[in-house]
Amino acid sequence: MCERSVMDTESGVVGTSPEILLCGCFTQAPSHRDVYTLALTTSELRVQLLESPSRAPAALQLADCLGSRAFRGLSTDPGGHYFSVTAYPTLERRGRRREVSWTFRVGASPDPEEDRRTAETWAASICQLATPVVPGQAGGALRVLPRPSQLLIFLNPRGGKGTAYSLFTTHVLPMLSKADIGFNLVVTERPNHARELAHDYALERWDALVVVSGDGLMYEVVNGLMERPDWSSAIKKPLCILPAGSGNALAASVNHYSGQKQVTNPELLVNCTFHLCKGLVSPMDLVSITTSSGKRIFSFLSVAWGFVSDVDIESEKYRMLGAMRFSIGTAIRLAALRIYKGRLAYLPAEEPSASVSARTPDQLIPAAAKGEITSTPVQSHQYTPYNFCNSNNVETLEGNEEHRSSQSRSGSPGLLDSLLVPLDQPVPTTWKVVKEDKFVMVLALYQSHLGADLFSAPMVTSLNDHLIQLFYISAGISRASLIKIFVAMEKGTHMEYDCPYFVHMPVKAFRIEPFGSRDIMTVDGEVIECESLQGQVHSGLGRLISGGR
Repeated sequence: MCERSVMDTESGVVGTSPEILLCGCFTQAPSHRDVYTLALTTSELRVQLLESPSRAPAALQLADCLGSRAFRGLSTDPGGHYFSVTAYPTLERRGRRREVSWTFRVGASPDPEEDRRTAETWAASICQLATPVVPGQAGGALRVLPRPSQLLIFLNPRGGKGTAYSLFTTHVLPMLSKADIGFNLVVTERPNHARELAHDYALERWDALVVVSGDGLMYEVVNGLMERPDWSSAIKKPLCILPAGSGNALAASVNHYSGQKQVTNPELLVNCTFHLCKGLVSPMDLVSITTSSGKRIFSFLSVAWGFVSDVDIESEKYRMLGAMRFSIGTAIRLAALRIYKGRLAYLPAEEPSASVSARTPDQLIPAAAKGEITSTPVQSHQYTPYNFCNSNNVETLEGNEEHRSSQSRSGSPGLLDSLLVPLDQPVPTTWKVVKEDKFVMVLALYQSHLGADLFSAPMVTSLNDHLIQLFYISAGISRASLIKIFVAMEKGTHMEYDCPYFVHMPVKAFRIEPFGSRDIMTVDGEVIECESLQGQVHSGLGRLISGGR
């Protein structure tokens, strides 16, 4: 490393060092009894008690630092100048971050103005060095939010256990304050409220849009942005998820991509708020979903038909129990296991992994072998961009009809689903059609987690994997085998379970054609009409604040 100048704040001597950028001696507030030697490097702040030079110094990693600020003393010390440092290092055993704060008084100079400049230099240097560096690798973070940032925050007070506002004031607000981040808070009042605001607001005022809720509110924001006339630039506005719902799948996935251990709230909320304060913006894949009735939906998480969607929606009555509602819903659905009839087809990924499926090739047949393919070539198809969801983010669905009728049909008109043909046409010859037509579950997933404690797709390693992970369970599986799969899914070991009825395949696009109209289908956990649909991934279309992957 090249040598940098060092200012000793006690002696005023300027020297050189291969690593240390700043060093000095300060008393720690509020006691002012202990004197510490501080040394700032490009990666850490070293703190050494002056009376114990033989002890190893404490090292605060700047990657864990939330912010630093300089300030003047209170009425009891009007001439004093201080700087504080706040960090959230990870507790290795539990995978959660905890707050560590230090405050130091500068008093080396007889000139108060010199002390002020010293405090400001330390605070500014720590903040600058703590700002993340964009990794630069393919698929990694694109940029860092500006400092100071201005956020528009959507909070759903009815999400999860109904404690979103309490979680925000207790955990999020103090961290934003210490990171010097400004915001406007909007508390949603009705279904699709966030969707309307994302569609109508002037986005130039805000550096990012933040969702404090579950995945359902993020679904509204994403689709509101995609319905705007300026959708192509609007969808590039950085988004952030702060988990305060029941499932919190996207937040759990972001936490996983950053290398953290699997945790639930409030630890998960603290981890995600930390990412927001650091401000790394990563590309995020979105999946364009089109239905046989002409609707178009944009999804960041999943499409589910069968067991998973049944549990998700039928457990709504237990929402006040939080994530436990899914365990109760699973038990109820296992007791009365259903079979769903329909057709499933997909476009395989170019290079499927060796662990794609336990099935043999003759159980997956080319589309042409079904006698369904005409000579029509594959073509780009532009669907009517009309979105619809029955948001289960709130208790009532009143007002949805008015919102649907008032939606602009001009959203995202230039975004073509080049891998799809119209649903009234057979799938192309490059696709595969699943031989079975009786299923227990079909799930298209593009994040690592399906819930805060459901590590459903361990093969997904970033927000921008360019793939859809397609899972299905065919009829004939025993309840015992199904239980084993979902229990193992908590730790992501279900992929090691050898079950002939459980199949996984990475794909670029898929089509689901239910034979019945009363089944439950969901997109990102939100109910949609049960009808034929298909989807394809659009790599890196969105932007999400994350840990850099």
